[in-house]
Amino acid sequence: MRGAALLLGLTGFGATLWYGLDEPGNALAFGTLIALGELARWGAAPGEREPAPLGAAGALAYALLGTSAGRATTHGVLQTVAVVVAAGLAGIVPHIARGRGPGLDHFARRVLTVGFAALCFQPLYNAGAVTRHLGQGPAYALFLVLLLVLTALCDAVLAALLLRARTGFPYGPLLRDELRAFLGIGSAVCATGTVMALGVAAAGLWALPVLAVPLLLTQLSFRRYAAVRTVNRQTIASLARATEIAGCTPPGHAHRVAALSAAVGRELGLSGTELTVLEHAALMHDIGQLSLVDPVEGGATALLPVEDQRRIALLGGEVVRRTGVPEAVAVVVERQADPYREQPPAARIVRAVNAYDDLAGAGAGEGAAAALGALERLRLGTARDYHPDVVECLARVLARGGAPGVTPAVPG
Repeated sequence: MRGAALLLGLTGFGATLWYGLDEPGNALAFGTLIALGELARWGAAPGEREPAPLGAAGALAYALLGTSAGRATTHGVLQTVAVVVAAGLAGIVPHIARGRGPGLDHFARRVLTVGFAALCFQPLYNAGAVTRHLGQGPAYALFLVLLLVLTALCDAVLAALLLRARTGFPYGPLLRDELRAFLGIGSAVCATGTVMALGVAAAGLWALPVLAVPLLLTQLSFRRYAAVRTVNRQTIASLARATEIAGCTPPGHAHRVAALSAAVGRELGLSGTELTVLEHAALMHDIGQLSLVDPVEGGATALLPVEDQRRIALLGGEVVRRTGVPEAVAVVVERQADPYREQPPAARIVRAVNAYDDLAGAGAGEGAAAALGALERLRLGTARDYHPDVVECLARVLARGGAPGVTPAVPG
């Protein structure tokens, strides 16, 4: 994908240098908007698909620009790509200098998506087919909406392919996550890009700064939302560390279980809110140990009798409810010790992953032999304690290297 984006960008630059820059005023105005949008980007946290919505909207608007103040444009596909690449690079250089630049995959995806939108629109419009058949009324606006839907689908497909290549998770749930993300900031980006293209067509370039204001306000709102979400997750992580500080569980146990549970959840097809609930429950799964008079030796609840495991789980669910965490998280925590046929999917995952980490002694240096032994014990317990599908998904995740940085791999 990076190679395709690089080839497209170089072709765009070459064609623009060879034939010259058409309508430099339009190119400068949209290039400035894209660069400012990149400068105003926020750090892309997990789950944030578009940290520079103004830049994305400006690039999309330039790709769908057919007229400017009533005059037909002639910039075409390759100049669109060249302007987007040049402006994007100009906007991200300061971020790269500070060590916070966007990943190459994200930039390559932007270039390919904008190139796709321009390829679908510019040749048809410049040939006169669009205005001849649709005019400039509602049918034309509907045509732009259709192009936006196709562009959003293209972007989602590319994003899911990149995640699939990087993580090895199933493609279907990843694509579903990306399509769901379109209903959030993605829909605002597409709508603003369309309105910008229509506004410039009617009123000229003066429409750009006016139409950029709503998306800037949306970006500020998303920053605040992201900050609140980060604080909530930090609070949950701090509560999870309470068991480690109290000596009830080994250092890093909750983090390892949460990371590996999320990987297994994706392997099983969970996404969106389900994954969030799973991760939070995995972080807090041992919090019931704080209510015990005598700590569990080594914090390994998987080695306890079933009655004791269930008592700790019920205590944990009660503690979680008092923290203000969503009810779904408390339900997973308190049902993690039930027979797997009675458990919700997230509880099945937490139980199996917690048992694996307890039995393998992750972080204690036992190596692959202990990890293989723990996995074998989980397989032997699939009659009642551990769901067979969860155990096999766990085995596949471990064979690929587990959760990066926190889980020892099991040789395939």
